Amino acid sequence: MSTPAIKALSGIAHRVHSYSHDPRAESYGDEAVDALGAELGVRAAQIFKTLVIELSSGALAVAVLPVPARLSLKAAAAALGASKASMADKTKAERTTGYVLGGVSPLGQRKKLPTVVDASALDWDRVLCSAGKRGLEIELAPADLVRACAGVTAPITS
Repeated sequence: MSTPAIKALSGIAHRVHSYSHDPRAESYGDEAVDALGAELGVRAAQIFKTLVIELSSGALAVAVLPVPARLSLKAAAAALGASKASMADKTKAERTTGYVLGGVSPLGQRKKLPTVVDASALDWDRVLCSAGKRGLEIELAPADLVRACAGVTAPITS
């Protein structure tokens, strides 16, 4: 299976992992942790979720952080040079990224959005993030993730 996120990693070492997505699942990140954590020998903090936020300018941006962590909107806004941020409207986020919620990847978005990756990613030799579809994750080196999404790193958890 190929998605725009996977295609965006052409020439970058990565592995794609799939798991059975339960359509009743309400927490997509927790579902990924439960499905892949033990199987791949990774900790929950190595599996990253992708959240779409709206900056005070009205522009959308992306925050990538460990599944168990809570996003500090203030820290994410500051890292992206904005005074404030809020969670983006679901419909606007899906339309802009080209992905459905629960499958939003920081890579291969329809419209490339400014991205901040939590600095904790750099503590790991490998991290996982959405491959652009529910039930599909990409495993790669954190520096490659940051480079591939042209992102910045900053502490963005609360």
